[in-house]
Amino acid sequence: MARRGEPTATGKDGGRKPLSRQLIVGEAIDFIDESSVNHLTMRSLGARLGVEAMSLYRYVNGREDLLEAIVASLVDQLEATPPAGHELTTDWHGYLQWMAHSVRDIALEHPAIFPLVATRHPAAAWLRPPLRSLRVVEEFLAALVERGFTEERAVEVYRVFTSFLLGQILLEVAQRGESTAPVEEPLDEGDADIPNRDEELDLSQFPLVAKLRPLLSEDHADEEFERSLEALLDRLDLTVTQ
Repeated sequence: MARRGEPTATGKDGGRKPLSRQLIVGEAIDFIDESSVNHLTMRSLGARLGVEAMSLYRYVNGREDLLEAIVASLVDQLEATPPAGHELTTDWHGYLQWMAHSVRDIALEHPAIFPLVATRHPAAAWLRPPLRSLRVVEEFLAALVERGFTEERAVEVYRVFTSFLLGQILLEVAQRGESTAPVEEPLDEGDADIPNRDEELDLSQFPLVAKLRPLLSEDHADEEFERSLEALLDRLDLTVTQ
């Protein structure tokens, strides 16, 4: 129950619940799923929750902060460690297939939100969407190393794999009619804590990411493009000659 004087909001079941950051973010996700990110305002979200927009500012620092929280909530749903005994993930082929489908399932469940995962600021420039959280990257790299990859190769796979996922899934949600463009309005209201401050990252709980940070920070965009293009041409050549 809400304490006396604590603001309450209308929940999904129609009952009144204590207003909280978690409730606000959850309702914002539902709002975007039903409408679009460009229709999301603090006023429209307040009306959905049955409170004044100003009440939301006790829990989020404006729309910018809210969008960051929405992306974090979606990325936090990603599991980079397969369930124990999962038969398809014992080798690296099966693991990457499982991981790709896990990301795609979340993206297709929230197609209007996935472009935010691609376009919002990650916590560091070297964290690549959609695998853009320290926890996910730590577990992903560890999973590859456990399956026989060197640390250097694991980082290379991370780059190639994220590029494939991002391009393929963004195309898929665009074909469903979702906008992949940035939000229409500048989102600088409030006192939002904008990420992308590499020097402030606490990597103490992510030893593999900390160790491989220099490799993760390297820019190999030109080489990756050429290799991906060559792989595509090889595949097309095989298709044409069959």
